[in-house]
Amino acid sequence: MGTYVALLIVHVLLFRYFIDGLSKRGTDLFGGEKNVPAKSLFVASLKIWLEYIIVGVAVIVVAVPEGLPLAVMISLAYSIKRMLEDNNDVKRLSSCEIMGGADNICSDKTGTLTLNMMKVTNIWAGKDIVVS
Repeated sequence: MGTYVALLIVHVLLFRYFIDGLSKRGTDLFGGEKNVPAKSLFVASLKIWLEYIIVGVAVIVVAVPEGLPLAVMISLAYSIKRMLEDNNDVKRLSSCEIMGGADNICSDKTGTLTLNMMKVTNIWAGKDIVVS
Protein backbone atom coordinates (compact mmCIF):
# COMPACT_ATOMS: atom_id res chain seq x y z
CA MET A 1 0.00 0.00 0.00
CA GLY A 2 2.85 2.38 0.81
CA THR A 3 4.42 1.75 -2.59
CA TYR A 4 1.17 2.56 -4.39
CA VAL A 5 0.74 5.76 -2.41
CA ALA A 6 4.34 6.76 -3.16
CA LEU A 7 3.83 6.15 -6.88
CA LEU A 8 0.61 8.16 -6.78
CA ILE A 9 2.35 11.06 -5.01
CA VAL A 10 5.22 11.09 -7.55
CA HIS A 11 2.75 11.08 -10.45
CA VAL A 12 0.68 13.87 -8.92
CA LEU A 13 3.82 15.97 -8.33
CA LEU A 14 5.00 15.43 -11.92
CA PHE A 15 1.54 16.25 -13.28
CA ARG A 16 1.48 19.43 -11.18
CA TYR A 17 4.97 20.33 -12.44
CA PHE A 18 3.90 20.05 -16.07
CA ILE A 19 0.64 21.96 -15.53
CA ASP A 20 2.49 24.78 -13.73
CA GLY A 21 5.17 24.82 -16.41
CA LEU A 22 2.64 25.01 -19.22
CA SER A 23 0.64 27.75 -17.52
CA LYS A 24 3.79 29.85 -16.84
CA ARG A 25 5.39 28.86 -20.16
CA GLY A 26 8.41 27.50 -18.30
CA THR A 27 8.02 24.01 -19.70
CA ASP A 28 7.99 23.47 -23.43
CA LEU A 29 6.58 20.23 -24.71
CA PHE A 30 6.79 21.23 -28.37
CA GLY A 31 10.34 22.66 -28.71
CA GLY A 32 9.36 26.27 -29.41
CA GLU A 33 11.17 28.12 -26.58
CA LYS A 34 13.96 30.26 -28.00
CA ASN A 35 15.16 32.41 -25.08
CA VAL A 36 16.06 29.62 -22.60
CA PRO A 37 19.10 27.36 -23.19
CA ALA A 38 17.97 23.76 -23.51
CA LYS A 39 20.73 22.39 -21.28
CA SER A 40 19.92 24.61 -18.29
CA LEU A 41 16.20 23.87 -18.66
CA PHE A 42 16.92 20.13 -18.73
CA VAL A 43 19.22 20.25 -15.68
CA ALA A 44 16.71 22.31 -13.67
CA SER A 45 13.88 19.97 -14.63
CA LEU A 46 15.95 16.89 -13.81
CA LYS A 47 16.77 18.31 -10.37
CA ILE A 48 13.08 18.89 -9.64
CA TRP A 49 12.13 15.41 -10.88
CA LEU A 50 14.77 13.83 -8.66
CA GLU A 51 13.36 15.73 -5.69
CA TYR A 52 9.95 14.26 -6.49
CA ILE A 53 11.40 10.75 -6.62
CA ILE A 54 13.14 11.36 -3.27
CA VAL A 55 9.75 12.35 -1.81
CA GLY A 56 8.30 9.08 -3.13
CA VAL A 57 11.12 7.02 -1.61
CA ALA A 58 10.67 8.86 1.69
CA VAL A 59 6.99 7.93 1.70
CA ILE A 60 7.89 4.27 1.16
CA VAL A 61 10.50 4.33 3.94
CA VAL A 62 8.03 5.89 6.35
CA ALA A 63 5.03 3.74 5.38
CA VAL A 64 6.53 0.26 5.14
CA PRO A 65 7.81 -0.17 8.73
CA GLU A 66 4.40 0.89 10.04
CA GLY A 67 2.82 -2.17 8.46
CA LEU A 68 5.37 -4.72 9.68
CA PRO A 69 4.06 -5.08 13.26
CA LEU A 70 0.56 -5.56 11.90
CA ALA A 71 1.77 -8.24 9.48
CA VAL A 72 3.62 -10.04 12.29
CA MET A 73 0.55 -9.98 14.54
CA ILE A 74 -1.69 -11.30 11.75
CA SER A 75 0.72 -14.14 10.98
CA LEU A 76 1.01 -15.05 14.68
CA ALA A 77 -2.78 -15.03 15.06
CA TYR A 78 -3.05 -17.28 12.02
CA SER A 79 -0.47 -19.68 13.49
CA ILE A 80 -2.37 -19.79 16.80
CA LYS A 81 -5.54 -20.67 14.89
CA ARG A 82 -3.72 -23.49 13.13
CA MET A 83 -2.30 -24.76 16.44
CA LEU A 84 -5.75 -24.73 18.04
CA GLU A 85 -6.92 -27.03 15.25
CA ASP A 86 -4.13 -29.44 16.34
CA ASN A 87 -5.26 -29.13 20.01
CA ASN A 88 -2.26 -26.99 21.03
CA ASP A 89 -3.46 -24.31 23.43
CA VAL A 90 -1.53 -21.03 23.24
CA LYS A 91 -2.18 -18.25 25.73
CA ARG A 92 0.17 -15.55 24.42
CA LEU A 93 1.10 -14.55 20.86
CA SER A 94 4.71 -13.97 21.87
CA SER A 95 5.14 -17.65 22.76
CA CYS A 96 4.58 -18.58 19.10
CA GLU A 97 7.27 -16.14 18.05
CA ILE A 98 9.70 -17.47 20.66
CA MET A 99 9.12 -21.10 19.74
CA GLY A 100 9.42 -20.24 16.05
CA GLY A 101 13.06 -19.38 16.67
CA ALA A 102 13.89 -22.62 18.51
CA ASP A 103 16.59 -24.78 16.94
CA ASN A 104 16.54 -27.84 19.23
CA ILE A 105 13.74 -29.13 21.43
CA CYS A 106 14.59 -31.87 23.95
CA SER A 107 11.89 -33.70 25.87
CA ASP A 108 11.78 -36.68 28.18
CA LYS A 109 9.42 -39.65 27.99
CA THR A 110 6.56 -37.70 29.57
CA GLY A 111 6.89 -34.96 26.95
CA THR A 112 8.08 -32.17 29.21
CA LEU A 113 10.65 -29.82 27.75
CA THR A 114 14.16 -30.15 29.12
CA LEU A 115 17.67 -28.96 28.31
CA ASN A 116 18.89 -32.56 27.93
CA MET A 117 21.04 -32.10 31.06
CA MET A 118 19.95 -33.67 34.30
CA LYS A 119 20.99 -31.56 37.29
CA VAL A 120 19.92 -31.45 40.93
CA THR A 121 18.96 -27.96 42.07
CA ASN A 122 16.94 -28.50 45.26
CA ILE A 123 16.73 -31.24 47.89
CA TRP A 124 14.05 -31.54 50.52
CA ALA A 125 15.16 -33.41 53.61
CA GLY A 126 12.90 -31.98 56.31
CA LYS A 127 13.76 -28.52 54.99
CA ASP A 128 14.66 -26.99 51.60
CA ILE A 129 18.32 -27.31 50.70
CA VAL A 130 19.53 -25.46 47.61
CA VAL A 131 22.35 -27.25 45.76
CA SER A 132 24.72 -25.02 43.78
